[in-house]
Order: sequence, then structure tokens, then C-alpha cells
Amino acid sequence: MRSRYSAHVLARIDYLVATHDPESRAAVDRAAVERWARQSEWLGLAIVARQAGGPGDDAGVVEFKATYRQPGGAVVVHHERSRFRRRDGRWFYRDGDAVKPPPARSAATVGRNDPCPCGSGQKYKRCCGR
Repeated sequence: MRSRYSAHVLARIDYLVATHDPESRAAVDRAAVERWARQSEWLGLAIVARQAGGPGDDAGVVEFKATYRQPGGAVVVHHERSRFRRRDGRWFYRDGDAVKPPPARSAATVGRNDPCPCGSGQKYKRCCGR
């Protein structure tokens, strides 16, 4: 995983393609990967979690956050759970799923006819909601 991040930073597109699973390598949009790697200012990689992927495993999952700056200045955090497979002793990227942030929580609102949160026992509209 870290080597693929470094390849994005250094725009080593051949490495990115070569470390993609051979079964789906033909579907890689090389031009898009190169454009993304070259146009982004890579700011850091954080490994969030790992499942399997150790010395005795043939598959593994890595959850990571890669932070980069887009042209124009917007900072983006790419959060993904990537699946890897070991073939002939080498690890290959299979695919990944974007991790969506949890929905924003909105503050609870008091309705006009709800009891007033101040504890007066009156309806909100007759107390603090005036």
C-alpha cells in the first residue's frame, strides 16, 4: 500500500499499473491515473486499519486516507478500503471501495408545541420561543 502511495507521489505510473492485479489490469485507465498523480500535490498517507495481509496470508484489506491538494487549492482526503492479493510472493491491488463519511448530525430543534427546554413546563411558543 505504501509503495503504491509513493508511486502516486512520484508519478511512477508504470509501477502503479504493474502492481495492479493482472486479472483486471487491462481495465486500468492509465491516462486518468497519470493525470491524477501528476496534477495532485500529495500531502500524506494514514493507514486506518488492516485486515490480514500478513506474511502467511494470500489476501488482505487496507483502509487508508490519502490527502492531496487539487489544482486550484482544494484539499481532498481520499478514504478507501483496498483489497490486495498475493501472487507468486508479490502483492497486487485488486480493487477498493470509497469510505463515505458518516452523515452530518443536525442539532435537535424544538417545535413550537414541544415542552420548553428551560424546564418551565410551558410550551416552547409561550416561553422561550417568543
